[in-house]
This record gives sequence, C-alpha cells and structure tokens, in this order.
Amino acid sequence: MTKFAVIETGGKQYKVSAGEKLKVEKLNAEAGASVTFDKVLLTADGEAVQIGAPYVSGASVEGKVVRQARDKKKIVFKYHSKTRQKKKKGHRQSFTEVEITKI
Repeated sequence: MTKFAVIETGGKQYKVSAGEKLKVEKLNAEAGASVTFDKVLLTADGEAVQIGAPYVSGASVEGKVVRQARDKKKIVFKYHSKTRQKKKKGHRQSFTEVEITKI
C-alpha cells in the first residue's frame, strides 16, 4: 500500500501522495520554489494511520511549485424569462500547480 496524506490548503482538502501533481488555490511562491503544507489532516502508511484533531502534530507535506497559471474561462449567465433580463460574465480563476515531493 502506498503512503498518502490528506492536506488542507485554500479552504479545500486534497488526498496526495509522493510524485503527484495537483492544482491548488493560488499560493505566493515562484515557479521552482518549494512549499510546505503543515495542515495535515491524516497520514497513512500501510496499516499505520494517524488522524489529526484537527491536524496531525509534527506532520508536513513538501512540494515544488511547477507553475502559476489561470484556469479556463467559466461563463456565468443569469437569465430571467418574464422580464427579459440577461447578464453574461466570464471568470478565470488563478491556480498554482504543485508536485508533491515528500510526505
């Protein structure tokens, strides 16, 4: 069984393992910089499972920033049929792509 952890960043929770790439909310770090996630909710290594209350003490997950980018455009369209009102907006969310190096 592989080693994995559940981390919290940007108000969301992610299940991660070493060597995995994931998109998280924008972090203040340059591409190529290393980041440490210290809000670890759970760690598992085979049968050994540690569950935090709320976080596992002494546990951290390290990663490397691959790139800073913006996601595809999401269209927000509001329409009211009886009054013929319509409103169209576009939104592009910024994200940081992180490669997990060590748990």
